[in-house]
Amino acid sequence: MFTESAELYDAIYFTFKDYALEAADIARHIRAEHPDARTILDVACGTGEHARLLATDHGFTVDGVDLNREFLRLARLKHPAGRFYEADMRELDLPDRYDAVICMFSSIGYVKTLPELERTLHTFRKHVAPGGIVIIEPWFPPGVLTSGHHSSRSAEANGVRVERDATTEVEGRMSYIRFDYTIHEGDRVRRTTELHELGVFTVEETLEAFSAAGLTARHEAPSERNRGLYIARVRG
Repeated sequence: MFTESAELYDAIYFTFKDYALEAADIARHIRAEHPDARTILDVACGTGEHARLLATDHGFTVDGVDLNREFLRLARLKHPAGRFYEADMRELDLPDRYDAVICMFSSIGYVKTLPELERTLHTFRKHVAPGGIVIIEPWFPPGVLTSGHHSSRSAEANGVRVERDATTEVEGRMSYIRFDYTIHEGDRVRRTTELHELGVFTVEETLEAFSAAGLTARHEAPSERNRGLYIARVRG
C-alpha cells in the first residue's frame, strides 16, 4: 500500500482533498459527541495531515498509527509534538487510551474481511478512554463501485511530476484498485504500479461488527467531505 508513492502522496491528494475542512468536520463531530475530549489517536494516519491540523487548528493532542514507515517519517516532520507508532490496526497495543479514536479516508477497508473488521474494532475499543468515542470513515458499500472504472490524477511537487491512473475491479466482497504511476524527474521517467485491496461491507454488517466488538454505533450518510461516518461508543 503506497509503497512507491509515499513522497508523492501529499502532492496527489492535495489536488482534491480539503484537509482543513475535513479536520474541522472531525473536530466538530468529536466535540458534539464528547465536549471534554482532548486526546485523539489517528489510526492509519498516513502522512499526518489530519493529525497536524487537529492539533494546530483545533487544540487536540494527537498521536498516530500507520503501517507505512515512510508515511510516519513525514507525519513526524509535520507534527513533531505527536507520537507516531508503526503498527497494524488489527493488532494495536499502545500504552495510552484516547478520548477519540479515528480512522479516516476509508482506511478501514484494508482489513478486507468481516472477521478482521470485528478484530480491528476490538483493538479500537481497547484504546478508548472512559466516555470516549470511535469515528470511522468507511469504504464504499456493495453496489457503488463499478468494475472497469478508470480515473486519472496528476500533480507536481519539488520539481517532480507524477501522473496516476487508477483502475477499479470488483469481485464479490473485494475491490481492487490498480494505481499506475508515471513519475517525471528531470529527464528521467519512471513507472511503477501498486495494487490496493479493500473489503466491501454493508452498513448492516458494519454495525453488527461494532456491536460484536462491544461498541454501540450509528451510521451517518456520506457528505461532501466524507464517504459516510460511523460514530461509536463503548457499550455500557
